[in-house]
Amino acid sequence: MKSLIAALALTLSGCATTPTEASPARAGCHAEAGAALIGRTATAALGAEALRLTGARRLRWIRPGDMVTMDYSPERLNLHLDAGRKVERLACG
Repeated sequence: MKSLIAALALTLSGCATTPTEASPARAGCHAEAGAALIGRTATAALGAEALRLTGARRLRWIRPGDMVTMDYSPERLNLHLDAGRKVERLACG
């Protein structure tokens, strides 16, 4: 049994990834990089800019009163809007 576990561990260790040029160490969502978007009106262009700035792969607009799921997605950017459709804050997840 111990040899089977050791063989499995050795096999899986080959699956570990290391950062490369194609997958930088800071992959995922970085909301702080989009701080300049706060106060701007929600548009498709702003959404595209938010994704570009933060490195997120998905975007979720959250308006006042919206119901949202509580699942955590490390590559999703949440743009919280006020009643006038202006960005109040950004958060990953």
